Amino acid sequence: MRKTYIDNIRWMTVVIVVIYHVFYMFNSVVTSGVIGPFTPVQYQDTYLYFIYPWFMLLLFVISGMSARFYLNGHSGKEFLKSRTTKLLVPSTIGLFVFWWISGYYNMVIGGAFENMSAVPKPILFVIMAISGIGPLWYIQLLWVFSLLLLLIRKIEKDRLYGLCEKANLPVLLCLTPVIWGAAQILNTPVIVVYRFGIYGVGFFLGYFIFSHDAVMERLEKWWLPLSLAALGLGIGFVFVFWGKPYAEHQVLDTFLCNVYAWIATLTVLSVMKKWGNFENSFSRFMSRKAWGLYLFHYLPLSACAWYLHLYISLPPLAMYLLVGAAAFAGALILYEIIRRIPVLRWCVCGIGGGK
Repeated sequence: MRKTYIDNIRWMTVVIVVIYHVFYMFNSVVTSGVIGPFTPVQYQDTYLYFIYPWFMLLLFVISGMSARFYLNGHSGKEFLKSRTTKLLVPSTIGLFVFWWISGYYNMVIGGAFENMSAVPKPILFVIMAISGIGPLWYIQLLWVFSLLLLLIRKIEKDRLYGLCEKANLPVLLCLTPVIWGAAQILNTPVIVVYRFGIYGVGFFLGYFIFSHDAVMERLEKWWLPLSLAALGLGIGFVFVFWGKPYAEHQVLDTFLCNVYAWIATLTVLSVMKKWGNFENSFSRFMSRKAWGLYLFHYLPLSACAWYLHLYISLPPLAMYLLVGAAAFAGALILYEIIRRIPVLRWCVCGIGGGK
C-alpha cells in the first residue's frame, strides 16, 4: 500500500534538489565546474547552506522505507531485478547512450576541453560519459545499498526489523552519534557526494526503523519541537559556516553539521506524517513526474545557464528564473519524450516493460 506522505516527501525533496542546483550553478563558494557568482557576497547562497546537510540524507531514508514497503509484497529476486533496471542501467549504460550530453556541458562549463585537444576522441567520449553522472550518483549508491540489503535480510530474517519497531524519540535522538560517526567513514576523497557511510546508514535506518507505522506515529507527535530545534540548528549552521565550502568534508564531518542533518530529517518525517497525507491533482502529477524531474533536470539547467552566460547579460534574478524554468520544463519535456521511445526508456529512464 502506497503512503501518500512518502510520495509527497519524495517529490518535494526533488523540487528542493532542482532549486538547489539552480542556486549552486551561480554560488560564490564552490566555483569549480559552475558558472560562478554574480557578486563576491551572495546572501541567496544561504539556501544552499540551509538545505545541503540534510536533503540527500532524507532521500536515502525514504528510499530505505520504500524498499521495505516494496519487499512486503515482492520477492528478493523481483526487488533486485526492478532496482537493477531502475537504478543501475541508467547510471551505467545510460551514460554512454544519453547522459554524455550532460557530461559535455559539465566539461564546457568547467573549462575541461581547453587542455584536452590532444586526447583521442574515443577516450574523450568516455570522459564525457563519466562526467555526465551528475545527479545519478544517488541512484548508483542506492543500487549498492539495495544489494547489501538483500544480503542482510538473509542474515537477520526480520529479527532486527521487529526489534526496531519499539524505537521512540529518545532512541532516535540517541542515533545522532551514529549519524556523525557514519559521516566520518567511507567517503570518497575527491568526489565528496559519494558518502557511503552516512547515506548507507540513512538507507538502512529508513528500512529497519522508519518503515514501521508505530515508529512514525510516535514521531508524528513531536513535529513542533523538532521543527523548532531544526530551525535553530539550521540558523546556527549557516552562522558558523557562512563563507566556507559547505560541500567539503571539513564541514560535512563536523558534529554540528550532522546533528542538524539528523534533526532536520526527523523533522521532515514528523511534519509530513502529521500534515503531508494530502492528495490533489498537482501532488499526483508531481508524484508521477518526480523520477523524471530528478533524472533530467541538470542537463537543461546547465545548458541554459551556459548559453545565457555566454551570450546574454541579465540581472541575477532573471538568470535564476530562466535557468530554473529551463530545469523544470526541460526535465519534464525530456522525460515525456524519452520514456516513450523503446530502448531509450530502458537505458536512460530505467523503465522496463512495454509502453
